[in-house]
Amino acid sequence: MTQTALIRPAWTPATIALMVLGFMVFWPLGLAMLAYIIWGDRLDAFKADVNRATDGFACSFRKNRHGMRTSSGNAAFDDWRDAELSRLDEERKKLDEMRREFDQHMRDLRMARDRTEFEQFMADRQASQNKARKSGSVPEIDG
Repeated sequence: MTQTALIRPAWTPATIALMVLGFMVFWPLGLAMLAYIIWGDRLDAFKADVNRATDGFACSFRKNRHGMRTSSGNAAFDDWRDAELSRLDEERKKLDEMRREFDQHMRDLRMARDRTEFEQFMADRQASQNKARKSGSVPEIDG
């Protein structure tokens, strides 16, 4: 993947200039820029990990310490909410399973395409070797 952004986590003239400027203005800025240059490519994975952790942390507030949902004081509403949450959980499970099936399908398609390309390469290679043998440029090995 080609990155064309002016400021990206790499040793480009722009990032080096910003790092030097950051050290001249306020040394933590320069240090932050240096860290971005060195470890910035890991930022997407870090953000995903932080989002997952905060989602889990926020989810823990939705349940009380016994794992049960807190009561709103209205039994009918609590029953409806629990039923809807169960339905949504089932839908999420179905979507996750469909996603796994689709990912497997895509892996199978890539494998089939790779296999076809490899077989075509081998057939072309064999044809070129046979052509070279017939022209006499490569001696045949009798076995």
